[in-house]
Amino acid sequence: MIKIFSVSSTMAGQRLDEVLAQLAGISKGEARRIIDRGGCAVNQSMVRVASRGMKAEDQLTVGFMEQGRFKDLVLPPEAIVYQDKDLLAVNKPSGVASQRTPYQLKGTLEYWVAEEFARQGIKEPVRVVHRLDRGTSGLMLFPKHRQAAAWLSELFKQGDIHKRYLALVAGESAEQRWSADGPIGKLGSARWGIMPEGRAALTDFRLLSQADGLALVEAFPRTGRTHQIRVHLSAAGLPIVGDTTYGGLVSERLMLHCVGLRFAGRNGQPCSLEALPDCSFIARCGLCWDTALTS
Repeated sequence: MIKIFSVSSTMAGQRLDEVLAQLAGISKGEARRIIDRGGCAVNQSMVRVASRGMKAEDQLTVGFMEQGRFKDLVLPPEAIVYQDKDLLAVNKPSGVASQRTPYQLKGTLEYWVAEEFARQGIKEPVRVVHRLDRGTSGLMLFPKHRQAAAWLSELFKQGDIHKRYLALVAGESAEQRWSADGPIGKLGSARWGIMPEGRAALTDFRLLSQADGLALVEAFPRTGRTHQIRVHLSAAGLPIVGDTTYGGLVSERLMLHCVGLRFAGRNGQPCSLEALPDCSFIARCGLCWDTALTS
């Protein structure tokens, strides 16, 4: 739940946590917890410094986690695909947010990783260096310390992490391999599309199998634009099953899964990670999955 408050002239000069406690009618400790988890923005910019001084007419946008609304995320031990002294690799389920929002902390993968760090005695904050859409499942990497975060961020920035996705799409492809390079720009609050003024984007695709009006394809995004694979497949007339935002068939989940990440470790040794999709993904693929396995 999001609430917006305005700082009065009588509160000018007070600390952020004091002002938030007064305006929201909560304890100072709870105000600090909201600020610490990134749930408070001052004039549209997130602030995590509880002692920040307030000015008259500052606008506070505050996210409150509604009691009982968000359940704990419980993952099996095998959800941890790989870990070493630098990173933790997790197979994210579909329907789970990658990171916290102003109104949700509990139930996100970021929160689960924070608890896992605590279980392992790692006294570091969770640093989210890349994301998967809520509906997309698959591999995510979490650095265990600041130096690893800088290293991973640079790998993603330079395109040195090679990503492989599986997507079940509606339609049939006449090509075994093809590339899409339509530039991607924002169309609305949660929708993106190909437009001349968009940012450069490149995705390579390979057809694995097709049957009964559906096709299973591999996607290799060479850039990291928001909704890139989803937009490029929809533009090709092959919308992802479950992706109703871009014209896909209705399904219990978005049929997009990050199955592989390949990169050089900090020690220079190659690291190749794989995580198969869950049973619901495989079952929805049906004959396409069976054919892909035997081809």
